[in-house]
Amino acid sequence: MSTRAPRRIAPYGFLAPAIVLFTLFFALPIGYAIYLSLRTAHVKGLGLGSKAREEVWAGLDNYTGALGDPELLAGAGRVLRYGAIVVPVMLGLALLFALLLDSARTRFGSFSRLAIFLPYAVPGISASLLWGFLYVPSVSPGYFLLRAAGLDGPDLLQGSGLYLALANIAVWGGTGFNMVVIYTSLRAVPAQLYEAARLDGCSEYGIAVRIKIPLVTPALVLTFFFSAIATLQVFAEPMTLRPLANTLSTTWSPYMKVYRDAFVQGGLYSAAATAVVIAAVTLLLSLVFLKLVNRRATEAGT
Repeated sequence: MSTRAPRRIAPYGFLAPAIVLFTLFFALPIGYAIYLSLRTAHVKGLGLGSKAREEVWAGLDNYTGALGDPELLAGAGRVLRYGAIVVPVMLGLALLFALLLDSARTRFGSFSRLAIFLPYAVPGISASLLWGFLYVPSVSPGYFLLRAAGLDGPDLLQGSGLYLALANIAVWGGTGFNMVVIYTSLRAVPAQLYEAARLDGCSEYGIAVRIKIPLVTPALVLTFFFSAIATLQVFAEPMTLRPLANTLSTTWSPYMKVYRDAFVQGGLYSAAATAVVIAAVTLLLSLVFLKLVNRRATEAGT
């Protein structure tokens, strides 16, 4: 009896640090945001004095305002257009790089993998600052070379070029991570399949299209899921480029609107409701996507 009790307690001891961190930095903030989203500030009289403002119950009023906010809907539309550029290009490049690195003719494979993955290790704010200086015509060496050649470069911080500028930062930083996921899946494919295909006269292109890509479809689905979620949560890139671009408003993305409402305009309660709405939509899309993937896996297994 004396030895069984420690054995039963031991797993909980190993889990305790993760549970504490999850509770402090994930569960409690979410719970507090939900609490704030159901409250509002009531101002008495002229709003002067320490007791002039009090927190009162608001019910679902903050959520009603968030769902009907045209700025939030417009920001969601911009993020969807941004994601329509980022996700296909990033996954296409990641798949291409993974196939090239998995090829038998590839040289300097270790260096190439590190070089492709390295931008992912650069923080998003630092990457946005670096690319931002390259986008400004007055300080960019690229624009200097174009002017020396007598050419006019495109303005990437205005109009439709802004989507390309923001998408380029995301693609540059995220392709390496997705490449590693797909490449790892490729390395798990038995080499005998490739050898049998070569004996049948299949070219390297045919092996890639008919064998490699179908077998790494689960990895492609996983990377698509992660990339879509990251796209919906875009914040650092437009927030960092905003001082350089006049066309970037404070509500360009939904999370930028949450930041403005909470920390610029002081609308903490409405911002909390907007954040909860965004989190709920993201969770709903994740559950629907996972259900579709599981159904496909079940149908494939049968």
